[in-house]
Amino acid sequence: MPFNTYASSMIKLNFFWILVILFILGISNTKAQDSLNTEFEDVVKKALVLRPSEFSTIKSIFRKYRRDTILMRHLAIESHLLKYKEGECYALNSLGIIYRNFSLYTKALESHKQAEELAEEANNIELMMLSLNMQGVVYRRMDFIRSALDYHAKALNIANTVETPSYDIKLGIAVSQNSMGNIYLSLKQYDLALEQFNNSLAIEKSLNNKLGLAINHHNIGFIKEAKGRLEDALKDYETSLKYNNEINSEVGRVICNNSIVQVYIKQKNLQGALKLSESTLIKALEVGDQFYISTSYMNIGWVNGELNNLTQAEKYLNLSMAVSKKYGLKSSEIEVYNRLSELNTKKGDYQTALQEFKMAEELEQSINNERNLNYINDLVLKYESDSKSNTIKALADENELVKTKLENNKLALLFGLLGIILVSILFTVYDRHKNLKQEKKILTLEQDMLRSQMNPHFIFNSLNSIKLYIINNEKENAVYYLNKFAKLIRKILMASSEKEIPLSDELDTMKLYMNIENIRFSNAIEFKILIDENVNTHNIKVPSLIIQPFLENAIWHGLSSKEEDKKIELKVEKNKKKHITISITDNGIGRKASREINNQKTLKRKSVGISLTKERLANFSKRYTNMYTIKIEDLHDKQGRASGTKVILDIPIDLISYEKG
Repeated sequence: MPFNTYASSMIKLNFFWILVILFILGISNTKAQDSLNTEFEDVVKKALVLRPSEFSTIKSIFRKYRRDTILMRHLAIESHLLKYKEGECYALNSLGIIYRNFSLYTKALESHKQAEELAEEANNIELMMLSLNMQGVVYRRMDFIRSALDYHAKALNIANTVETPSYDIKLGIAVSQNSMGNIYLSLKQYDLALEQFNNSLAIEKSLNNKLGLAINHHNIGFIKEAKGRLEDALKDYETSLKYNNEINSEVGRVICNNSIVQVYIKQKNLQGALKLSESTLIKALEVGDQFYISTSYMNIGWVNGELNNLTQAEKYLNLSMAVSKKYGLKSSEIEVYNRLSELNTKKGDYQTALQEFKMAEELEQSINNERNLNYINDLVLKYESDSKSNTIKALADENELVKTKLENNKLALLFGLLGIILVSILFTVYDRHKNLKQEKKILTLEQDMLRSQMNPHFIFNSLNSIKLYIINNEKENAVYYLNKFAKLIRKILMASSEKEIPLSDELDTMKLYMNIENIRFSNAIEFKILIDENVNTHNIKVPSLIIQPFLENAIWHGLSSKEEDKKIELKVEKNKKKHITISITDNGIGRKASREINNQKTLKRKSVGISLTKERLANFSKRYTNMYTIKIEDLHDKQGRASGTKVILDIPIDLISYEKG
């Protein structure tokens, strides 16, 4: 019977008969359960007499009972009564893992915290590392990345105090490294995550720990899938599944099969994906982990959508969304919204599809905002020092200066408006209307320009890059780039209040902008500014922040898709008598290749900054006899292949002021 028919018939069963069946099954299992309880009580009594302190011994005694909450609570109570701290600690950590797998994160943290206190009292390093690592895993599941990192770092610090680490201490180190890899994964820093997973994998291989091998292979497969290497990802998922089968981990099998289903869908192996996704859902419901239940529902909905079974697709996607919302699984919500958007696009309901797409975008943005705010708070609390205090004080002083200048500008604007009102009386209604319309246009352009420069994605991505230095404990780099970022924001705010600034100030601002953007490319972009000897940049006035949109285009349309050898050259020359020439040359993939890549994206990047720049230059040029010009050249190598793009910008200048300088 197909899974869909089976599921529907089960739902329609009379509730009374389900209770009867469960009652009969309960009676048949009573004797077996009583036998198990008697056996466990004997094991507990012997353990309380021997009171082993080594984690490996405790684990070997209670391993087969660790997933039973009733038995673990019994062990915790008996151990507490007889002050056997190691036994109580093991039981509480086992309960914490069970709670975590059922998404009961608050109860899980309470259990692991109590276990940590007991491990400290017993001075048991192995149990301390286990308790700390398990708290880190729970915080990571809850998206509290900073707290997760702190607990794993604390576990590693404890391990470093041991000269000859035991098997379980080495295992704890591997767990810490794996979890830190997952933290980098949540930040989409795939190369850093891969390094941590490979380090953890090496330890797990030396220990022949099949659970650790299964987890790390799955994580490595996830990175390869994210990079589009589907065949390689599938091999790692299958390797992980093999290890999970060897240790008979039902949870591991559910995780691997869900990942394999998604690769099958991307490879258009839809029948294979449908069959595997349906069987995986049954196992996920048995396991009871709500995250994997949500993922299983979503996968069935996704593959049915690809098979144009739109009614079934909508049904399972809605089930997935219900589970995600009920248990606060935000990452699952985002993915389901995207799948529902695709589904409604197929149904021709474009308005609903757009709404669901926007919901996914807003939810993802809110998660990013929350993470970034948490990191800034942690930065101030954790790394506060004399140098930090001085930096913060300096930033506060600079902000006061900016505030004072903005208030002065308000007064100047107020007096200006009064002057305009007085002068406008002398002019006709036509002239007044024309002047006001022109002023409104300029003000709108300046506001749009400021919004373009202060793009939230740029700010949060910049903070995201800076916090990686904090994660890697690179304090000097973190402070250095935080100062750079603060100066850039200050310059943008100050420049936004000025219609024209010296070209020298504009070039300084662009250096700061490139410094910040270059962090995200591991400083791989070689950026040069070349100024001819006959050009005095201090005496040349240009519209503020006029070069930035061209640099942004060079980075994101020219260089972002290029693997290596990334260069941008900004050159200032005076080739014409009444113009200054600024050229921006990159060695990127060229405009044609960039358009092809952009056309393949669901969400296309629009060059709003360029159109704003042209309007601002047009207004700027009205005071001169000559207009500005913008010329874009496609560069090619000797074989005729695209080798970059060159933008040539001719801006009119005040020749008298220039020659006086």
